[in-house]
Amino acid sequence: MMRNMTSGNPAKLIVLFTIPLLIGNLFQQFYNLVDTFIVGRYIGVDALAGVGSTGCIMFFILGFVAGFTSGLTIVTAQRFGAGDMEGMRRSFAAGILISTVLTVLLTVVSVCFVRRMLAALQTPPEALDYAYRYINLILWGLGASMMFNLLSNVMRAAGNSQTPLIFLVIACVLNIILDLTFIVGFGMDADGAALATVLSQFVSGLLCLYFLLKKGSLFRLTRQDWLITPKEIREHLRLALPMGFQMSIIAVGTIVLQYALNRLGVLSVAAYTAAQKIDLIAVLPMMSFGLAMATYTAQNYGAGKIQRIRDGVIQCSVISVVFSLVMGLINILAGYSLSMIFIIDNPQATELSHTYLTVNGICYPILAMLFIFRSSLQGLGHNAVPTLSGVMELVMRVFAALCLTNSFGFIGACIAQPLAWLGACVPLGIAFIVVMSQLLPPFGTSVSCCKAPTN
Repeated sequence: MMRNMTSGNPAKLIVLFTIPLLIGNLFQQFYNLVDTFIVGRYIGVDALAGVGSTGCIMFFILGFVAGFTSGLTIVTAQRFGAGDMEGMRRSFAAGILISTVLTVLLTVVSVCFVRRMLAALQTPPEALDYAYRYINLILWGLGASMMFNLLSNVMRAAGNSQTPLIFLVIACVLNIILDLTFIVGFGMDADGAALATVLSQFVSGLLCLYFLLKKGSLFRLTRQDWLITPKEIREHLRLALPMGFQMSIIAVGTIVLQYALNRLGVLSVAAYTAAQKIDLIAVLPMMSFGLAMATYTAQNYGAGKIQRIRDGVIQCSVISVVFSLVMGLINILAGYSLSMIFIIDNPQATELSHTYLTVNGICYPILAMLFIFRSSLQGLGHNAVPTLSGVMELVMRVFAALCLTNSFGFIGACIAQPLAWLGACVPLGIAFIVVMSQLLPPFGTSVSCCKAPTN
């Protein structure tokens, strides 16, 4: 179901669009949770630390993929909001071509250098082999991740957040079955969890492709749609590359932090790994509202409805901050018990995990606003400040990793996330206020005079 978000109550539209996104993101994280749970339970703490040690590298590469494909489909959403269906299909075709080339380049480069990256990060020796086998298979399956990210983002650009959810549920069930089959049934190590994830993502990507290209679909491509000009390629890359690099810049800070954690030992790495899995679930409501705002803003910008953008941002901010307070309270009160799901018979690691969840939970409202400001600016086609905010996150994480971790140990690593959020949120908030003041007319004049240009 395609949803036009340029008319109707903003809060209602955003919430209805966000609910499938939230459920879908929960299932997306469930991929990693199942891997972590089964690896920790059936293989052991060394394997758990090995899988956890790959998180920053995966974020660096897969984060670029996620940001890049989101940027490609900003153009798609703007054209959909403007009612330009032919241009929307050309945008889809351009996204396929660009993503295919990028997949080949990323796969070759990442597979060649991943072992060296793990060694450079001083991955604990007892976890290194587990880490390499896990991430090497994930990287060989990079095309599956690229396909699903692009195609699901294309559907969301047209207001359809339900269908990607259905395909994610199917893939998640398949992932659980394959995890148990490969690890418990066949006796595979961490590479079994990676193989299960890649195959599941590939199936979900194929389902998305079938849905988009089926007869009668708005996205069914003709030969004419593939006649893409160099100007259109540049237009897509102008938005996609900064969004991809922005995620990778953030990931560099995470890599430095992982380096600092590795030096603290396996116990700290395992505690951080378990805490992050819980933390990722907790931040999903805020993240999902941010994703919804990117589509909402892009569609309304394409339609020239600037006042609706401001109204939607204000209403969504209130809702998202309330969610952030609730999730933070859960982290603080139940963090210890939740950590015990992943950490067996190790009270010290469990307590460290709870410390991380408490520190981060207190600061969730900052993260909620960060997601909304960043996504809204990206929906408007502004990428300079979001990229700058990524640099600020990098600086803050590196400072925490190199200075605070040396001085305060694990608690220094826990402070890294809130510092990064604050450093990014401040310039994003200022930029959004400035951009909206430029787009909106003075009081007493008609809003229609500020109709945004269509692509």
